[in-house]
Amino acid sequence: MELDVTKEQSGTTCTVMLNGEVDVYTSPRLKQELGDLIDAGCVDLVVGLDGLSFIDSSGLGVLVSALRRAKEHGGTLRLVCTSEAILKIFRITGLDKVFPLFSEVEEARGF
Repeated sequence: MELDVTKEQSGTTCTVMLNGEVDVYTSPRLKQELGDLIDAGCVDLVVGLDGLSFIDSSGLGVLVSALRRAKEHGGTLRLVCTSEAILKIFRITGLDKVFPLFSEVEEARGF
């Protein structure tokens, strides 16, 4: 399956909506997309995961790397997810303690 990435920028905040799967094949593209946004000055990222049907360890690694990179630039990375299957992966790995998780994009933007 493919990964569709939709981006919207407002100042230093970017909202990135993901649809499809983030796996070993699609995670390099996601890493590049998020890195390009941070390099362009978009250091506060809101990433929507509700459109994902699957995310593996390589995808989680990309998100952790983007969070670290955003923090290095004084920003943050917040996740929006209501999918129980995706949230379960974050709970199992302990990443629910690392990432701020929100149920709505507007809530994440207003953090």
